[in-house]
Amino acid sequence: MTLIEWMPFSVLVPLIAAPVCALLPGRMLPWLLALLAAAASTLIAALVLPAAMAGPLSYAFGNWPPPIGIEYRVDGANAFVALLVSGLAVLATLWGRKSVDDELGERQGVFYSLFLLALAGLMGITLTGDAFNVFVFLEISSLSTYALIAHGPDRRALLASFRYLIMGTVGATFFLIGVGFLYIMTGTLNMVDLAERLPQVADTRTVQVALAFIIVGMGLKLAMLPLHLWLPNAYTYAPNFISVFIAGTATKVALYVMIRMIYTVFGADYSYGVLPLAAVFLALALAGMFIGAWTAIFQANLKRMLAWSSISQVGYMLLGLALGTAAGLTASFLHLFNHALIKAALFMAVGTVAWRVGSVRIEAFHGLGRQMPWTMTAFALAGLSIIGIPTTAGFISKWYLIMAAMDAGQPWLVALIVISSLMAVIYVWRVVEAAWFKSRPAEAEPVREAPLALLVPLWLVVGLNFWFGLDTRLPVAGATAAAQALIGSTGALP
Repeated sequence: MTLIEWMPFSVLVPLIAAPVCALLPGRMLPWLLALLAAAASTLIAALVLPAAMAGPLSYAFGNWPPPIGIEYRVDGANAFVALLVSGLAVLATLWGRKSVDDELGERQGVFYSLFLLALAGLMGITLTGDAFNVFVFLEISSLSTYALIAHGPDRRALLASFRYLIMGTVGATFFLIGVGFLYIMTGTLNMVDLAERLPQVADTRTVQVALAFIIVGMGLKLAMLPLHLWLPNAYTYAPNFISVFIAGTATKVALYVMIRMIYTVFGADYSYGVLPLAAVFLALALAGMFIGAWTAIFQANLKRMLAWSSISQVGYMLLGLALGTAAGLTASFLHLFNHALIKAALFMAVGTVAWRVGSVRIEAFHGLGRQMPWTMTAFALAGLSIIGIPTTAGFISKWYLIMAAMDAGQPWLVALIVISSLMAVIYVWRVVEAAWFKSRPAEAEPVREAPLALLVPLWLVVGLNFWFGLDTRLPVAGATAAAQALIGSTGALP
């Protein structure tokens, strides 16, 4: 089989493994199958990435050539995101076994089956070249994620899942309406074919409305302020394993879809010209950066604190998009990649404390720095990355964002990026202070360090945060290739 023929299996493997997983008894077998399926997807994505960076790869299902048949079309942009999603699924699954054992009990087949469906959906969204199939995979990933969140140990998980279902359905419906308008006007759903036919009808109100619907729909999915209300509760009350996974993947894939539709389907000139996207994205990015960070400072529940931090970090990604330049787009993809690693590490550290102590409230962290030194050191180091301290991955993406702002002639944004990063110091410091500078309550029982099954994956992700802060070749090359692939599909940026 050729590389192109292997490409669909990065979606098909978890999709086929999901029903098998649901039938497996006990704890170990479902977890092992989920891990193997995620690893297979990662391997295929890693093999595809170098070839996709050299030029687009196309696979036509059933040998029906596009635009008649369904096509998987992979270039530097979606290959980069696909490797991130599948790789993070492997890391989350490695870490999640003990956490899931603690939160779910004996029968875990259905749970891991839903996880594999979510993974398959996210991979399908990323790889497909068909706009309607984006919606189909969006629903597969969303429906499974709603159910996964509902597995949370707190009863409030049900309400969080229901709220996410309502808002997620609204977002998907908006996206579908937009795609439907495009089909009415062009008679095609293939993204490349859409890009070729849209200029003939670009001046119509229907196409302009379609773009607006798609932006709002994906804005809801990626938790763009003020469409973010589903995210804090979803991250807070989901099982810890699912918080790690969706915090690193779901919003990133939604952002990728928005960027793909803006640049490949509509074209940057049209998108930024017909709607005031640069101004809207800039305003929402800055609002997200500051409101998210400010709200995170006052959270007593650390999962909720990290959720608000994610809303702030989405602002950074939107800021690169708002600049409307190649450098800004590169910075957006770079922060998309780095933030996934940062937030996975932070949620793993908090989840490890929850596994040992049974709480994620800040009071439960008092004195833990001496009793769980490896876990709390990992949190502190991942915290340095989200602040953007040099030698961390977070510093690299913020540095590229600052350079993009300077190149765009907007140096005042540099000050805002620095100020919002300093706000991250406050909420990270609150945890460090609680762990190392406050005493353990007298009535609290002594706590032992977490087992290696939790610590090794946690430190692996923390290590990646520093590895990619020192050796930036993979993320920078991937982000640059992603930006070039999208710019190449539209000819030029405005």
